[in-house]
Amino acid sequence: MKLFGKHSQGTHLDTATKREETDIEKGNVELVESVNEELDDDNESEQVFTCSDCNVTLPLSTVKKNLYVCPECGKHAKISARRRMAGLADPGTFRKIRFTIPFNNPLDYPDYEEKISGLKTKTGLDEGVLSGICEIEGYKAIVAVMAPEFLMGSMGVAVGEMITKTFEVAEKRELPVIIFTASGGARMQEGILSLMQMAKTSAAVKRFSENGGLYVSVLTHPTTGGVSASFATLADITIAEPGALIGFAGPRVIEQTIGQKLPKGFQRAEYLEEHGFVDGIVSRLEMRDSLAHILRLHEKRRKSWLR
Repeated sequence: MKLFGKHSQGTHLDTATKREETDIEKGNVELVESVNEELDDDNESEQVFTCSDCNVTLPLSTVKKNLYVCPECGKHAKISARRRMAGLADPGTFRKIRFTIPFNNPLDYPDYEEKISGLKTKTGLDEGVLSGICEIEGYKAIVAVMAPEFLMGSMGVAVGEMITKTFEVAEKRELPVIIFTASGGARMQEGILSLMQMAKTSAAVKRFSENGGLYVSVLTHPTTGGVSASFATLADITIAEPGALIGFAGPRVIEQTIGQKLPKGFQRAEYLEEHGFVDGIVSRLEMRDSLAHILRLHEKRRKSWLR
């Protein structure tokens, strides 16, 4: 697979760097410093965390530093988009892509605007995705992280637009894309328009792929509904976190529909890896090293095309 191999000028990388600096000055991309500092913020050090699998109780500060992975049994608890990005990006390298997307309430859903406004204030996010440019062990990439804390990471018009623009920015910058998915599916408050985002994001992936882009998808718990049926499962490399629930409909819905008992572990990451649906399972504690390794391998290939 080529990686933006149509370029031939040796000064290409310098040009891309200058273009990025210009875009930062114009406000299209903004530097977000706090995202790399959040792991050191232990204001809740007196609180405790109880693992839902092994029931061990630990100081919350300990679990935070372990990226919300239980030190006793390895259970991967839910993690916020900002904290995940903080644990992934090299310190000081993350630049958030600034999106200007007007609020949309096509069904005049009661209190929807107030709910979205409240979540923006509570989470510090613009919507259900945190997307930007960063470096992972020195290798630059566009990374998008879906936010389970923002309406369960559901995909509405804004999220679909943010994912689409993420691929468009990556294509212009000739950088690989990494997306961490975590979603309950389409956002019911936006009706049919939320379902249309499946086609929109899938088309964005196709354009990016046809132009030589590398796309890595990381499926986290849960990745379901319209997200799993669109951009989440269209990557060149698909990996998953341990124990992640991955599928379109939930196991109970499927059992009720087909009238049969499903196999043990059905729709979990381990079952899907065994049946070839994902390429590998990577612990959150090893994710940074694994993604850096993937970027390192493809960086060599990409530079060879740029010569």
